[in-house]
Amino acid sequence: MINVTKPFLPPREEFNRYLDGIWNRGWLTNNGPLVNELELKLKEYFDVPHLFFVGNGTIAIQIAIRALRLTGKIITTPFSYVATTSSIVWEGCSPVFVDIHPQTLNLDPALIEAAITPQTSAILATHVFGNPCDVEKIQAIAQRHNLRVIYDGAHAFGTNINGRSVFHHGDISTLSFHATKLFHTTEGGAIITQDAALAKEIAHIRNFGHDGPEKFHGLGTNGKNSEFHAAMGLCNLPHVTAILAKRKELSLRYNAMLKPLQCIRPVLQPLTEYNHAYYPIIFKEEKDLLKAVEALHHVYVYPRRYFYPSLETLNYVEQGQEMKISSAISQRILCLPLYYDLSVEEVVMICRALLRAQNY
Repeated sequence: MINVTKPFLPPREEFNRYLDGIWNRGWLTNNGPLVNELELKLKEYFDVPHLFFVGNGTIAIQIAIRALRLTGKIITTPFSYVATTSSIVWEGCSPVFVDIHPQTLNLDPALIEAAITPQTSAILATHVFGNPCDVEKIQAIAQRHNLRVIYDGAHAFGTNINGRSVFHHGDISTLSFHATKLFHTTEGGAIITQDAALAKEIAHIRNFGHDGPEKFHGLGTNGKNSEFHAAMGLCNLPHVTAILAKRKELSLRYNAMLKPLQCIRPVLQPLTEYNHAYYPIIFKEEKDLLKAVEALHHVYVYPRRYFYPSLETLNYVEQGQEMKISSAISQRILCLPLYYDLSVEEVVMICRALLRAQNY
């Protein structure tokens, strides 16, 4: 069986060394030494001043919204994982969907300003499949209208723009370290900001609002993560270069073999060093996608319709204008298996099954 993804696991002896330390210290959570070490190493990796390791990528977005004190309406993308939208609603704000660019699949900057009203407080955009948003245009719009910017960077670990991490952009970037991601801590996430005042606010919110053992800064939540999860991250981080290289190798093999297939691929932003987080293909029609899925299932390969459905169709958001591009793409896009342990031979088999299904 070949699933769309499979977690990378480091050599067990590397993880066991960290477990020995946890057992010796008896310090399991509450900002322990391994959490601190992971935060420091990730700040160095991304070259950012402030990074907080949290429980998951969803709580990261929720804390970002809370730290920025956002209210009213937040402009966002309909083409993302459901957590991007649900976090906005969870925090008492209203998502306002703006359609995506048909080539990059990211929030289309050309459509944002028409959706801004006096109630708009922020833009929450996703770097879809690790492909950076048009950060310069979004920042210019935000400055003109005095809006804050959050980037959902759940897929963007290892993606650079102009030689720097994509996480240097926006007021806050959020990350997911879920087991399905190319870098993971089993469960986990992070929040990155360049702003020292915001960092102080995030630190309080992440830890119930504590400002000392018996004093509270304000309303907070439990956004912390454990020493066990930090240990997995510390084991996986030294392998990131190899993970990125392998994913690139497999993606290039897909590219070469699937040239005859009448599918299109997302277009990367200029000056992007891509992380190959996913391998999505977009079929001409949904029936072609369904035919491909059936053919792959016959050889025990399980791709994913990702993202599907378009988020403006969720039953807990205000039903408004249809997002025509997002809706059309979501019906025709399929992510093929891509992970470190996937072999070149398995990629060849997957490609052959797809080509047979489309009569090539």
